[in-house]
Formats: sequence, structure tokens, C-alpha cells
Amino acid sequence: RGYLDNITAIGPRTVGSPENEVLAVNYLLEQIRGIERESTDAHKISIDIQRPTGSFSIDFLGGFTSYYANITNVIVKLEPRSGAEHAVLSNCHFDSVPNTPGASDDAVSCAVMLEILNTLSKSSESLQHAVIFLFNGAEENILQASHGFITQHEWAKSIRAFINLEAAGVGGKELVFQTGPENPWLVQAYVVAAKHPFASVVAQEIFQSGIIPADTDFRIYRDFGNVPGIDLAFIENGYIYHTEYDTSDRILTDSIQRAGDNILAVLKYLATSEKLAKSFEYRHGNVVFFDILGLFVLAYPARVGTIMNYITAAIAFFYLSKKVLQPKPRAVHNLKKLFTAFSLTLTSWVCTLVAVLMVAVFVSIIGRALSWYTHFYVSVSLYGTAAAAKLILVHMLAKKFFYKNMNEQYLGDVFFDASLMIWSIALAVMTQMGLCSAFICTLWVAFPLLTKLMIHKEFSQKGATIKFIVMYMLGMFVPYLYMLYLSWTVFEMFTPVMGRSGSEIPPDMVLAGFIVIFTMILSSYFINFIYLVKSMKTTLVTLTTVFVVTLILVCSGIFFPYSSDAANPKPKRVFLQHTSRRFHDIDGNVVKSDSGIWINGFDYNGISHITPHVPEINDTIRTPCEEQAPFCGLPWILPVHFMFRLVKNWYLPAPEILPRSPVQFKLLSKELMPRNSVRLSFEVSGPSHMSLYVRPRAGSALSRWSLGDGMPVASLGGDYFVFYSRGLHAAPWLFWVELTAPEKHSDGIVSLAIAAHYFFGEDQKSPQLYALLERFPNWTFSSGWSCTYDLFVF
Repeated sequence: RGYLDNITAIGPRTVGSPENEVLAVNYLLEQIRGIERESTDAHKISIDIQRPTGSFSIDFLGGFTSYYANITNVIVKLEPRSGAEHAVLSNCHFDSVPNTPGASDDAVSCAVMLEILNTLSKSSESLQHAVIFLFNGAEENILQASHGFITQHEWAKSIRAFINLEAAGVGGKELVFQTGPENPWLVQAYVVAAKHPFASVVAQEIFQSGIIPADTDFRIYRDFGNVPGIDLAFIENGYIYHTEYDTSDRILTDSIQRAGDNILAVLKYLATSEKLAKSFEYRHGNVVFFDILGLFVLAYPARVGTIMNYITAAIAFFYLSKKVLQPKPRAVHNLKKLFTAFSLTLTSWVCTLVAVLMVAVFVSIIGRALSWYTHFYVSVSLYGTAAAAKLILVHMLAKKFFYKNMNEQYLGDVFFDASLMIWSIALAVMTQMGLCSAFICTLWVAFPLLTKLMIHKEFSQKGATIKFIVMYMLGMFVPYLYMLYLSWTVFEMFTPVMGRSGSEIPPDMVLAGFIVIFTMILSSYFINFIYLVKSMKTTLVTLTTVFVVTLILVCSGIFFPYSSDAANPKPKRVFLQHTSRRFHDIDGNVVKSDSGIWINGFDYNGISHITPHVPEINDTIRTPCEEQAPFCGLPWILPVHFMFRLVKNWYLPAPEILPRSPVQFKLLSKELMPRNSVRLSFEVSGPSHMSLYVRPRAGSALSRWSLGDGMPVASLGGDYFVFYSRGLHAAPWLFWVELTAPEKHSDGIVSLAIAAHYFFGEDQKSPQLYALLERFPNWTFSSGWSCTYDLFVF
């Protein structure tokens, strides 16, 4: 707790700032040297400060290239006195995004690592392998410091596995949401050692699908170091992740203790494991893993899971085929009834999804998106009741008109079999696709089938008695309990993400879709009860009434999306950049210039809720696109343009800014290369964060450059994006680009723009930006900085 409070007391720790490069580094060194002095003779502690320079390309955010210079890593190696050939890495980052204290992301992880280092160093028990603690100083700059370490530091060669400590929320449990690649022994290490396990292969497959717009150092160690590992993150309260509210007082001591217990135990286990030294022998195979209510973790090889899944599906299909074929003369009739019920169930799901999504579209169109952001129960009352009501309505109509005068007991049996058939097919398909999450389908096939076999006699002889219902509910208890637990985890992660997913994705449609999916899953084995009971009218009327009342309240605007509640804030994120832009022609003349405050709301609502507070931010100042310039001539700090429509950002005219340390951009040379290519060499100096945008002109193509691996990587839309950052005392940035060009190119071969971002210091905020930020309501998190933008043609 003390380490955490002291790190966050430094303030925002943006890469390149004195707070990050000097104060945070000095504090870490002071604590580490204090720990070294008190360590026992069983251990040897080595400390190193690394300031790497490098470049790499990454396919995150549509693809871009990163360049870093003189950033900072603080590295500690704890090993036996006699030394160690192999090591396990523990990674955290002490930098933060601008304008935030970064307690959960990721100061708390660094605090935990300091305490683990302290605990291990005082132990009289010698470790078998080394433990390397990397306090990296540039993760928020899209994973730069980890790249500098794993590709350049001499200790990196000895690393056989790693644990990465991250955050997607503030406090709570730390979730294992990525492992591997392959190396099942690592999951087993966590299963055996972790005292308070919380892990899910479902979270792993969701995260690696790219649905969540985030990434971690795990990718760098995996892709550039070829090292397997475990990725953990705090996921609770993601509403204040990357905001000014991410303060140390919001992280409970219990949460810190829990993380420390887990990570210490796993690190100690790995550092004394025979498998670490021979990890290459155990590298093959994936693992199915999931925790049971946080009590323990079940983990087994994916190949075992595949066999179990296929056996379960085969037994279910055998059961269904046996039922259809008995008695033989009625086989065709039975098959028709089963497939009719199967088709009706699927139809009811499709109708439900369409109906609920139509409600979500309507809510979005009338400007009431995210009404549930602060009040999650609103989403359940609106979309959950609509989904349940629609499902019941479809089956009530089918029962009344299609299955008129049919035996209710027979219908209940057929619809149970139809649900079992759907889950069995889903199990076979997901297993064939190689998805470890198929274990969920196994639960939804095995337990209902066992239940049905146990109560078949009771049901066939007496029908839906109280005893039958009780036994049925008990048999379904395990899959339902696990599904509710899993759905809580999914909504815990996804709901806050909707507040920072850009203006392109309608969040109500996403959340409504999730709610419909969970409603379909949870209702799949209760559809048969619609046919067993005499009437569902009361249930349908109740659900419809709740839905209609909630919809009216949502339309009235009574549920305001955001909250400034001091105990539990849920702010709207707004980014403001006071920008001065200059557009040059091929002769270097300025043909256009302007200045303004460029405003982006980070969610679907844009700025509509802010206009009443700041009337000049309205539809008359929509941001225009400069078609001739890469990325529309706008100073994106990262290539997230695809997440924001131009109709949902604004450009408020403001005076020109004149930074005290302006960017210097020089063309050093032009060289004619073989195969009709031209090489342009440049020198750039400026603030700690800059963005370079490249667009080849018509007929030209960017073939090579001095960045990354030499092969240019285009971003979405076809332009090229380079993210630059530096620590202190970095030399000017030198790079070249090589283009193939047509013989006649009087209007130039490339448009190249440079944006300089001032995230700290005296140039960060202009008086006009300060004044505007003061007027924003207290339920916003408004992050502002100054920047310049210069476009050149060569």
C-alpha cells in the first residue's frame, strides 16, 4: 500500500516527462536498493537501468509502426548466489496515460512486484532459477519498453516464461485472460500455485479475437521474444480506467493482498520448477481452463477436451436417434416433430434477436444510447425483458395455432430434445473449430442429458409434477450457476468498454446482442415449460409491462448515462487537442493554415450531452476532412480514426498556439535508387510524442523505409502511421522512406505530415484550452493537450 501511494503521489507519469523518467525511476531505485541491503546471503540481486532505442510494426488498431528513443526500463534480477541459467520474468509498467495518476494501470502491479521482491529476497531459501523483475517505463506508448527489453537486453536470453501484470479496470480480482501460446505447463503452474484463482479460457478467446480495443505486453513477449507467459489484469470498475479517478484510495487493500498472494505463489513455483529449465519439452498443446466461482481452477489439455466433447456429442446424438427410431413405424413422424421443434426454437431466437436489436436501434436514433451505462439494471429491464417476452410470445403462438390440441407432455419432451440437439450441434462445431470455450457446450449437453435420463420415468408416468420440477432444477443447477457466473464476468468487462469504444459502434446494439445471447442460452432448457404449463399470459404481461415502462422512462431521458458520484463515478470521456495546422505545397509554401480545439467524444453519444453546457460546441463546427492529406489532415495520436466518424467530432476555432519547443522537420537528402526509386532522408526533433503520417501520391508506392523491419505496414484506409516517443536526452530522429515513382511527378510523389503532441509541461495547455476545460460538466473526464500539425509534399 505504501509503495502504491508513493508512486501515484508523483502524479501522471507520461513517457518523456520528468515525473516518469526521473522521479518514478529514482523512487523505484531507492526502494530496490533498500531491499538489496536487507536481502539474505542466499540471493544475489543485480540492478540495471536500460534506455533502449528501437522500432517495430504491430497489427494492433488496424496496423501501424512504432519508434522509440531513450525510453526507460528499471530491471532487477534475483538469483541464487551461484547464478542461474534460466529465468522467469515478472512485468509491470510504471508509466501512465496523460492526465491520470494510473494507480490500477499499472502502479499497483509495480507495488506488488516490489513487495514480492522484498519477500523473496528475505527468504533464507534459495531459488533454483532467477526471477527478473521488469519495471517498464513505456507501456502506454503501445508496448515500447517491453519491446526494447525483450529484443535488446542481455538478460532477455535467459527468460523461459513470464507473468504480465496489467489492468482493464480499477481493483477487484485479477483475471488470467491469456496464457501460452501453447505451453500447458504454465496453466498447470497457476492452477497448482495460485491461492485465489480467477481464470477463464473464454476471456482469452474473447480478448484474442480483437473485440476489445486493447493490448498488453503479452503480445510483445510472445511475438518478438517467442516466450510463453500468463497475462493477468484487474477488471473491476473499468468505468474509471484511464481517467483521473484511477487513484490509489479506490484500490482495496484486500485486492492488493489477493494479487500479491497469487503472483508470489506462482513466481515462487516457477522459480523452483524443473519444467522451467526444460520448457521447450513441454511447449506443445493448448489448455482448457476455467475457475469454479473463484474457489479452484479446472484445467485439462485441449486434446483431452476434444475427445470429451466429441464423446459427449456422440452420446447425445445416440440418445436422440434412439428416441426418434422408437417405435420404428413412427420414425419419420418423430423426426419431423423433432426438426419442427428445432426449427421453431431457432426461429424464436432469430425473431427475438431482430426485435430486441430494433429496440436498440430506436433508442440509439432518438439519442438515448448508453442510458444503462450508470444504471446497469436498465439494460436488463429494457432488453432482457424484451428478449424473454418475445421468446415466450413466439412459442405461445406456436402452441396455440401450430400445436393446437397436441399432448402437452409430448410437446415438452420434443422441445427438450430440440434444445439438446442445438447444443450438441454447437458442441461439435465449436470443437471442430478448435475453440477451447466449447467446454461450455459440454456442460449444456451433459448435465441436461443426465437429468433427463434420471427423471424420464417420473415424467413419463406422472407428467410435470413438483418432484419432477425440483429434480429438473437440481440437474440444471451446475450449468446455470456457471453461466450466470460467466455472464457476470463478461458484463463486468464489456459494459465499461462501451464508454470508450468510439462513435462508430452503437453500444446499445452490442449490449442488447449480448443480453439476447445470454437470454437464449439461459432459456434454452426452459422453452419446454412453455408447452407444459397451461398458460404463460401472466408472465408475458408482466415482462411486457416492465419493458414498456422502462422504454418510456428511457425515452424521457430520466436515466442519464454518466455520473459524477464521488464514490462511484462513471464519467464521459472527452479528448480535446488545441491544434495549429499548416499545409505546405511542393515548393514549401504554406497554402492553408488554421487553429482550433479539436474535440472527440469517446463514445457513441459524441458531444450531445455537453452542448447544453458549452453551446458553441454544436453541429455547425463539425470537423471537415482534408481529402488531400493523410488521415484527413487531423493530428491523431494513434490510428484510431476508424473508431470515430467525422460527423461526431468537432473543430472549435481558437487562436494559434506557439509552443516554446516547436517541432523541427528537415529533409536531409534525396537519392535516386535502383528500379526507379527515390529515397528521402529526414531529421525530426520535437516533443516526447509525435505522429508521422505518410501517403504516397497517385502513381507512387512506398516500398521500403528505415522503420520496423523495413517493410511498411499500412493502416486501415491505406495511409501509413508511425508513432514516435522518446525519453530524456534523445538524439534527433533520423529516418528515410523509399518510394517507387512515375517518370513524371510534377505534383510530388509523397504527402508526409508530422504532428507534435505536448502532453506535459508549460506547452501542454493553452489559456483557451484551460478555460474551455473548466466549463465542461463534472461528469466528464476531459483530457486536453496542445499539438501542431504540418503537412508537406515532396
